[in-house]
Amino acid sequence: MTVSAASTPPRITDEQLPEFLGLLKKSDSVELKLTVPESAHYTVAAALDLDPLQAQMRQVFFFDTPDLALNRSGVVVRARRVQGKGGDSVVKLRPVIPGELPKTVRSAAGFTTEVDAMPGAFVCSGTLKRSVDNADVRHVAAGAKPLKGLFSKAQRGYLAEHGPEGVGLEHLSVLGPILVLKLKFEPSDFDRRMVAELWSYPDGSRVLELSTKCAPSEAFQTAAEARAYLSERGVDLSAEQETKTAKALEFFAGQIKRGRRRGSAGGDS
Repeated sequence: MTVSAASTPPRITDEQLPEFLGLLKKSDSVELKLTVPESAHYTVAAALDLDPLQAQMRQVFFFDTPDLALNRSGVVVRARRVQGKGGDSVVKLRPVIPGELPKTVRSAAGFTTEVDAMPGAFVCSGTLKRSVDNADVRHVAAGAKPLKGLFSKAQRGYLAEHGPEGVGLEHLSVLGPILVLKLKFEPSDFDRRMVAELWSYPDGSRVLELSTKCAPSEAFQTAAEARAYLSERGVDLSAEQETKTAKALEFFAGQIKRGRRRGSAGGDS
């Protein structure tokens, strides 16, 4: 078995470093991420000894306008159904500067800030999360219940404050679902739990993301150890990175637009 040899991965530049350090000082956590090229999914899974039968199944639904007005404003609205446990709903804003957020927001129940870092890039997000019932998510996605029921008053206020003017929950379309397999594993020679997420899109494409979380004070040490662990197994750290959420939003928004074009063409005939 051969996995592509790793070349030098992109790093945070000296110019980016002050901003990165500033975000770390005020954030609650850091998630280090790496997406694996689709051509290497099977070889990387074998190299890391991933057992798909241990994975948890999830359905992820996004909510946005067909022209992705929320996404353009840096807002993500999402709900998940999770196998074997309850689901959740999320209103996420990115980028944010944690030190500039009001204390009322930082102290709100279910609110967290996190720096997502991948080779050569990083962003800090502020997320307001709420537990919801899996069945409620399904009913909302099917149009049997209003979207408002999945989101708390605090989440709706967070969206109203940071979303584009005139765009409320009632204006959002269902974008999804994405089928996700999430596998948590603890390598014997890497002293930290890792997560593998495989996102499967309706067109047959997939995104495999490897990640690990740590405290902000441990970010540089954890990144170095993670790079060493993955490099030793031949995982290419220099491959072009994909963003799961952006790919999902663009895919489903494109479906809506194509459907409207077909409907318009049919109406003109």
